Amino acid sequence: MQQISLLDSRGAGSPLASRMRPETLEEFAGQKHLLGEGKVLRKIIESDRISSMIFWGPPGVGKTTLARIIAGMTQAEFIDFSAVTSGIKEIKEVMSRAESSRRMGVRTLLFVDEIHRFNKAQQDAFLPYVEKGSIILVGATTENPSFEINSALLSRCRVFVLKALTEEEMTWLLERAVHHPAGFGNQEIEISREQLGAIARFAGGDARTALNTLEMVVLNGELQDGKTVITDELMEQCITRKSLLYDKNGEEHYNIISALHKSMRNSDPDAAVYWLCRMLEGGEEPLYIARRLIRFASEDIGMADSQALQIAVAAYQACHFNGMPECDVNLTHAVIYLSMAPKSNSSYAACEQAKKDIRRRPAEPVPLWIRNAPTKLMKELHYGEGYQYAHDTEEKLTKMTCLPDSVKDREYYKPGVQGVEKRVKEKLEKIKEWKKSKS
Repeated sequence: MQQISLLDSRGAGSPLASRMRPETLEEFAGQKHLLGEGKVLRKIIESDRISSMIFWGPPGVGKTTLARIIAGMTQAEFIDFSAVTSGIKEIKEVMSRAESSRRMGVRTLLFVDEIHRFNKAQQDAFLPYVEKGSIILVGATTENPSFEINSALLSRCRVFVLKALTEEEMTWLLERAVHHPAGFGNQEIEISREQLGAIARFAGGDARTALNTLEMVVLNGELQDGKTVITDELMEQCITRKSLLYDKNGEEHYNIISALHKSMRNSDPDAAVYWLCRMLEGGEEPLYIARRLIRFASEDIGMADSQALQIAVAAYQACHFNGMPECDVNLTHAVIYLSMAPKSNSSYAACEQAKKDIRRRPAEPVPLWIRNAPTKLMKELHYGEGYQYAHDTEEKLTKMTCLPDSVKDREYYKPGVQGVEKRVKEKLEKIKEWKKSKS
């Protein structure tokens, strides 16, 4: 817990990533969808109308840097707070300090790095101070705020999604570091744009990784006639490991998760395990993979094997319990199971078709006979009149229609014949035949 000084980390002996940390929006790389001319976040910062917000994005995209830039442009006291090293006691101390500043007419902008690491009680401690304006909370997280941040706190913050830097943005960043006085501008460096591009691809959208790699390359470069020469052999040594993980086009993790998804759909456990390990070795967040497995279990397996969803959820929980590297085998277990499970997309298809009808048609009223009637007035308006209670029948079925008239003949769920769903299909056909005979 400390107040940030923008000059603290820019000494000559500091790492390149610290020396090249931008101090203005013009120096900031990426996030044009938020910080380009006329974009909403830029307007908020430039007009000093900062409110509580959450920066959500992968590592190395500038969440902390952007907070530091805000510190330099806003008229508020800025406090840097880490969720890794701070607890309730530290929170209360900061809140007390912020409350005192508020009485003096000074706003406090509290930046909380890795806010998702705070538990519910710690997050709740911020609420009253955010509500009454004692602090402007700016949180940074690599995790989906919907899952990791309390809904009460999240509802009081605006979420801004920061994206991984593109190869072009990364290359610009590296070129700037080579020529800027705070970087290697006072040295003569012989490095090609193609080599900078290779470092950009290697970093996978992470600016910190890119700058750290550039620094390692330059420090190990060959001195020739007073200049530092970067050879292809040196480049290969510095980025070999990541080169094995990512091809020359610099695949992003979205491409590889797609490869995993399609391999499992095609019942190819070998390919699925390969793509899984590619992601894990490349530093992918295990919980992100686990969430995608949960989606796959319902989208591509569904009723053919409902156990698949339980396996996927269990893998997510195992990732929480074990973390990396131990959870790699839990994810492998789940990926193999999902690959070999019978496949059905009937649940996904039913959901998509129902959504299409809902979007195309006006909001349909609920049929009177299946409405609840807890009051006398509702009963007088015929709510619940004609309702048939299935448990009163021998078959546990009635001929009652539960869909609105405009879609009463629609069939959203069309079961397949793989796995357990074959029995479900047979049962549904018998139910429909019975209802038809009673019409």
